[in-house]
Amino acid sequence: MTDSSAYTPPAIWTWNTANGGRFANINRPIAGPTHEKALPVGRHPLQLYSQGTPNGQKVTVLLEELLALGHAGAEYDAWLIPIQEGAQFGSGFVEVNPNSKIPALMDHSGPEPIRVFESGAILMHLAEKFGAFLPPVSEPARRAECLSWLFWQMGSAPFLGGGFGHFYAYAPIKIEYAIDRYAMEVKRQLDVLNRHLATHTYLIGDDYTIADMAIWPWYGALVKGQTYGAGEFLQVHEYTHVIRWADLIAQRPAVKRGRIVNRTVGQPEAQLRERHDASDFDTRTEDKLNPPT
Repeated sequence: MTDSSAYTPPAIWTWNTANGGRFANINRPIAGPTHEKALPVGRHPLQLYSQGTPNGQKVTVLLEELLALGHAGAEYDAWLIPIQEGAQFGSGFVEVNPNSKIPALMDHSGPEPIRVFESGAILMHLAEKFGAFLPPVSEPARRAECLSWLFWQMGSAPFLGGGFGHFYAYAPIKIEYAIDRYAMEVKRQLDVLNRHLATHTYLIGDDYTIADMAIWPWYGALVKGQTYGAGEFLQVHEYTHVIRWADLIAQRPAVKRGRIVNRTVGQPEAQLRERHDASDFDTRTEDKLNPPT
């Protein structure tokens, strides 16, 4: 391994706003809003403020799965928060999520509005609210297994996204040590999943749960070669059991709907930038709103 640059950390770190990188303009070392902007509120009890990243897809997939089960109370408005433009630093969004990360949810179904932030917390809130996709407390072993995998994802994905993805795909310079460090960890995580899924249809067995919905947008996309252009580099074809599981989930109609909500990249027919009604999937995708001329 070669050392392309010698760097000695200073006694006191200072913020260099011109440090480059794809997301440099939205990262900063302080919290709080940068501007005043109220959030819109639609007609449904559940108001989601998000973007169609893997973390955002977790929640829209669950909401669509709940609707598919017949839970009418899971109807929702999904408002686009374009993070590349810094919309997550608007005052209204910061009131819902002081951490300024998508997704964030306002639940207006009860006597007092409830804010929920962090994708794992939102998945638990909705699963418990509707009694679906999370084993009940009366089944403690299965519930513990589901929550263990849910929190495995919450702890592991930052190594994939903020670690490997950043240094492999987005950093302004290629740092061999950083890429090697995070590639090793991502491959270890994939091996964890692959070994487990060799004997389980879904993460906790035969039942599809919020654990699958949390892990699939990150690791399912990765093994299908859809993330960071790193399929060959990571040799993702080796993880055959993860691929089988990823394909199984991708076939679900609710997943096909949920994965395109608040999406701003990809084919126009796979972008439903805002969702306010079930009919929007047929009438308001980008290919319908902005047809080619």
